[in-house]
Amino acid sequence: MTGARAPRTRGRRAAVLSAALLSLLPFLAGLTAGPDPVKAASCAVSVQTAELTAPLPRAARALATGGPLRIVAIGSSSTAGAGASTPEHSYPARLAEHLGLRYPGVSLTVLNKGVNGETGADMLKRFQRDVLDQAPDLVIWQVAANTVLRGDDPGPAEEVIRDGVRILKGAGLDVVLMDLQYAPAMLAKPRHEEMEDRIARVAAEEGVGLFHRYAVMRQWVETRQATLSDLVGPDGIHQNDFGYDCVARTLAASLHDALSLRTAGKVSARP
Repeated sequence: MTGARAPRTRGRRAAVLSAALLSLLPFLAGLTAGPDPVKAASCAVSVQTAELTAPLPRAARALATGGPLRIVAIGSSSTAGAGASTPEHSYPARLAEHLGLRYPGVSLTVLNKGVNGETGADMLKRFQRDVLDQAPDLVIWQVAANTVLRGDDPGPAEEVIRDGVRILKGAGLDVVLMDLQYAPAMLAKPRHEEMEDRIARVAAEEGVGLFHRYAVMRQWVETRQATLSDLVGPDGIHQNDFGYDCVARTLAASLHDALSLRTAGKVSARP
């Protein structure tokens, strides 16, 4: 009897194991670095949520002439890639990959100028070296997360952001602001929504793009495409490989749409 049952038992165990592995496939696919249709589906977001609402004339001109296209991603730890397994899984590195797939044959560079722990005022001090001296066409500025996490006043932070945007615009660069991450540690801070509103106000009044990272991540959670633990690491604030890739994938799509907007007479002359 025992010998007769063993094959059936092994068969049942194998079936259970196979079912378990199949159930993990979407999650495992989300951890891979390369393009994957399962991962792309899990990063779906409405066009309205992902819209940058501003054209990128200088970057569009770079693409129209075949490149090169230079992008500087400046920010704090979630730009530097804290929480990612390797630097190649930071959002700027993944953005370069996804943009490269959209614009094959174009010489395209995304420079990661993220520094852990910085506020907007800290970043402003290194604009000359890390942004202007790099001669980019487009600057993606992820800002204000540490202001909220430290409980600092969002009012002065708004003015810093406005000053920084004006410096970048004055240099003839395209600008996209990136707002806060939708993460447990951020949600626990009482003034995170106020900071979101202030970032959005600067973008609207200064006529620059805004990547709504907060709203994009929230939509993934609310539509049950992902949980917070799928997107954010154990520290409750930094994204993991899957979260960074989804942000980069969505940002690449948003940039692609913005680059298709043509604004006559507003294309900045490239030095």
